[in-house]
Order: sequence, then structure tokens, then C-alpha cells
Amino acid sequence: MTDNQRKTRQGTRQAMREWTAERIPDGTGRVYVVTGANSGLGLATSRALARRGGRVVLAVRDEARGRRAAEEITARHPEARLDVRHLDLADLDSVRAFAAGLRSEHARVDVLINNAGVMAPPRTLSAQGHELQFAANHLGHFALTGLLFDLLSAGDDPRVVTVSSLNHRKGRLRFDDLDGERDYAPMPFYDQSKLANAVFAHELHRRLTSAGSPVRSLLAHPGYSATNLQTGAPVAMVRLLFGHLLKPFAQAPDRGALPQLYAATAPGVEGGQFFGPDGRGEMRGGPALVRLSPEAADPAIGRRLWEVSESLTGVRFDLGVRAAE
Repeated sequence: MTDNQRKTRQGTRQAMREWTAERIPDGTGRVYVVTGANSGLGLATSRALARRGGRVVLAVRDEARGRRAAEEITARHPEARLDVRHLDLADLDSVRAFAAGLRSEHARVDVLINNAGVMAPPRTLSAQGHELQFAANHLGHFALTGLLFDLLSAGDDPRVVTVSSLNHRKGRLRFDDLDGERDYAPMPFYDQSKLANAVFAHELHRRLTSAGSPVRSLLAHPGYSATNLQTGAPVAMVRLLFGHLLKPFAQAPDRGALPQLYAATAPGVEGGQFFGPDGRGEMRGGPALVRLSPEAADPAIGRRLWEVSESLTGVRFDLGVRAAE
């Protein structure tokens, strides 16, 4: 690497580190879909996008909380253009209904931010009989992305941003026991779902590149951020540890949302890139390029998860036209 190349790279890193939501480009005319938009990272993301003129679809499981979130945003930014829509990612029927409703009113989606998640509940099954964390965090987002793919393909500078976690590096995909029927523990299955997010996003990038699609698949993680994912965790020990004892070390949701906002809006990002905080241990800080775990980047694992996800959701991506059901 030449001195000029080294200086350019250092300058880029510094610019990313200092990047804030104030630098989001004008979003007038753009359509964003944010899952889990009523609180935490999703609310911070939606607020930042709406402030810059974008139309933001707040995809939420609890519509009353979604409306309160919209009211909070418009109280600060009266010009905000917001739609609140019901979406239960753990129920594939709800995912299909959401996608059909969105298609009836929008000709395109410019950015889909797969942000919503659940963390460490006791073993619970989704409406279709899948382990809840795998269903809500991965399968629902896989199906949603596929069912909206024609709208994304029609978008301007279209992007899919999938939010994973530092915990994806701890995860293991239990292909022989995805639902935890034989051996379930809340946090390991959360880690599995976050690994699935990373594997999916990276495999989507490979397939988009191969197809020559204009859609880019990117990844982000928020480091350690203070959200109700931790404080509202159903398991008392998880709630105590992450939601209370370690909370003083967490960054605010507005800071934690910066990596996904950067992936969703910054000029010059490339498909397959993964953004997280630049501080020690990727826990806090401004956006930076971070690494995927070897398992997340393994093409064989990507293909296997993709095939399993198609089978479990009934959604098959056609990278040129509307997803088949």
C-alpha cells in the first residue's frame, strides 16, 4: 500500500468515526421501511430518516405503541411523513399481509432496514411452530425481504440493511435442532438468530452480485446500546445483567443506530459491508467497517441456511421479479 493509499484509508476511517445523523443526505422522495420502529434503535433510526425528509413506514407489532412513536417524531419534526403499519415478524401470515398492504400503496421501496428483534425469552413457538427468536429475528425478515424484493428493485439506490449483533460471533446454527426441541437455552438461541441475520445478509449480497441486481445488501450492529431489548427481556437474569447492571456502560439508542443509518444512507457504501461501532470491542463509538465471523461468511453455510429458510417460509427469491410464494 502506498503512502497516499494509506492516508486515504485513514481519512475515510476518520470521516466515518465522526459521522453523525446530521450528515444523512436529503431523503425527500425516498421510502424507508423500518421494522421494530416504535422504540430503541428502530425509533432512533426512523426519527433520523424522517428528519431528513424521507417517508418512513414504521413496521410495528403493537400499533398503539407505533402511533405513540409517530406522535413523538412529529412533535419534534412536524413535517415528518410517517406511516404506521402492523407487522408481527414471528407470524408469516402477518408478514405476507404487511407486504401486500405496502404493495397496494407504494410503487417502490428504496431502503428496507431489518431492525426488529426479540431477545432471550423462555422457549416459545411462533404461529407457524418455529422457535420464536429464529422466527422473529431471521425467518420473518427473510420472508419480508423476499416479498418486497420487486419494490426494492424499483427503488432509487436500493438497499437492504440487516441488523445483526456482536453476539453473531458466539452463535452456532443448529440445523438439526433449530427450534430447540432437544436442547434450548435463551441466550445461545438468541446468538443463533443473530448469526442467521449475518449469514442471510451476506448470502443475499452474494446472490445480488451474481444476478447483477441494483439492490445492495449491507449489515450493521449497534454495539452495546441501551434499549428495551435488554430491559424488557423475559428472563430475569438476562434483564438484570444487560438491562440494569451493565446499562451504565451502554450507549444511547441515537448513537447505537448510527451504523445502520450509515449503511442505509451514506454515499459510497458497498454491498456486503458490515458496519459497527469503532470503539474498544465494538461496544461504542462512531460507524466503522467491522468483520463478519468466519461462519457468517462461509458460502456453504449461507446456501444451507437459504434453502432451509425458503422451505420454512415458503418464500423463494426471484432476484428479477416479485418473490414467489
